[in-house]
Amino acid sequence: MAADVDSKALARLTAEIDDDIERGDYDGVTVILARHGEVVLRETLGCAERATQRPLQPDDIFRVLSLSKAFTNALIHQALGEGKLALSTRVVEIVPEFLGDDPFRTLRKDRINVGHLLTHRSGMPATPNPGLPPEKFGTLADVIAALGGIDVVNEPGTNLNYSPSINHALLGEMVRRVYGYDSFRNLAHDRLFGPLGMTRTRFGAPSAWADKLVPLKAYLQQGGFLGPDDIECLNTCITEDAELPWVGAVSTADDVFTFAEMLRRRGEHNGEQLIAPAVLDVATTVQTGDMPNDLYASIAAMRGWETPPGNFGLGFSLSGTGTHPSFFGPFTSPRTHGNYGAGSSLFWVDPERDMTLVFLSAGVMDEGDNVARFQKISTMAAAAAL
Repeated sequence: MAADVDSKALARLTAEIDDDIERGDYDGVTVILARHGEVVLRETLGCAERATQRPLQPDDIFRVLSLSKAFTNALIHQALGEGKLALSTRVVEIVPEFLGDDPFRTLRKDRINVGHLLTHRSGMPATPNPGLPPEKFGTLADVIAALGGIDVVNEPGTNLNYSPSINHALLGEMVRRVYGYDSFRNLAHDRLFGPLGMTRTRFGAPSAWADKLVPLKAYLQQGGFLGPDDIECLNTCITEDAELPWVGAVSTADDVFTFAEMLRRRGEHNGEQLIAPAVLDVATTVQTGDMPNDLYASIAAMRGWETPPGNFGLGFSLSGTGTHPSFFGPFTSPRTHGNYGAGSSLFWVDPERDMTLVFLSAGVMDEGDNVARFQKISTMAAAAAL
């Protein structure tokens, strides 16, 4: 174990997770914490599913929900560094049908660009359903066609409202087209998962992996932003052939750790530069000023918390500064960056402490409870650094 990590702090973190599971906050978890690239904590605790009591295994495969966006972001970061896209590239330059057929409904859509999409400032509706019912999510071409009929609700660039689906559906289609691929899935494999050796990560869930897949079970309060059906429908939507760039990836904790470590090394893996350091330097810097994130501001208001700033870079959520509740907590360094999935999954990289955390849990929590959970876990992880 690294000499600059407090072993007692790691033991406290493990005990706290055990207590969470015993209390029923979630069903199980695989957690990995590393410093300077050396793993200092790797634990698999609890069950894959409370109802069956099947023990969670270290190599179990999770539907990582919106953590999928991190992989789509990485493909966009590659395209930016290679000149295939620019932050100023407008969606309609690559996907002209996004304007739709009604000229009276195109107002503002022609101004949405890559920078708006990455920073959740596109002005498109903040909905988990991208213009189609869940049973039709899996065909990206159908989703893109449906988005032609969706109106902008805010002036692009003027507000930050986390986009569960639409922004990354558009980003996925844009990057597919600029690289000339027939499928987004194949693009992700060839340019990201393959080079990284992420053999148990894919957009879409192969039937051969069924026995290792952790089912999505939502333990949500009534009246929240998402209902149980919004989450649990993905058990059947994320099929072998499904392409959902916003929520459709499956992965293991070890594969997510491999991805996060590539980011910690500023885009390098086994001597190959997968993402340009210049791009990651900007991507991991706050690009949204003091704008609040409307979704999480509403959660904070319901909980009586301070209103948090959105703190988005180019696709990454960042720690920033302040005492407001947040996924990464107030004690990680300000440029700590990562991504998360509704009520369940998270990774972050703290560049100042040179730490990487991966946390994939079974059982989807209420999002307010999830923020509080990850604030605690992130704080305890950061506190292990000496």
